[in-house]
Amino acid sequence: MSTPTPPPTPSSRELEAEVLRTRADLAATIDELTTRLSPGYQASRIAQEAKQAASDAGAMASGAFGHKNGPAPDPRRARNAKVVIGAALGLVAIGTAVVVTAVLRRARG
Repeated sequence: MSTPTPPPTPSSRELEAEVLRTRADLAATIDELTTRLSPGYQASRIAQEAKQAASDAGAMASGAFGHKNGPAPDPRRARNAKVVIGAALGLVAIGTAVVVTAVLRRARG
């Protein structure tokens, strides 16, 4: 019986190169996370999504949503557009209720 030979160990240069690659990967990951979590990036992303939702709501109202010339029928975008439409209708309903209440109060006295 022969004794098993241990697996070859990496040289110090190989280890140093691996450590440098790992450090670079870690630094890139940290930079990306820092960018994604920054308030400025989040605000611009939210603003962009709000603009897209408003545009999609207009496309839904005009009947172009999902057609060749309209936006793609992405479920998230469709949901956001419906939220914008619902919020607009809710504001109209609240505004109407306020105006009707004010008119009725003035009429009473």
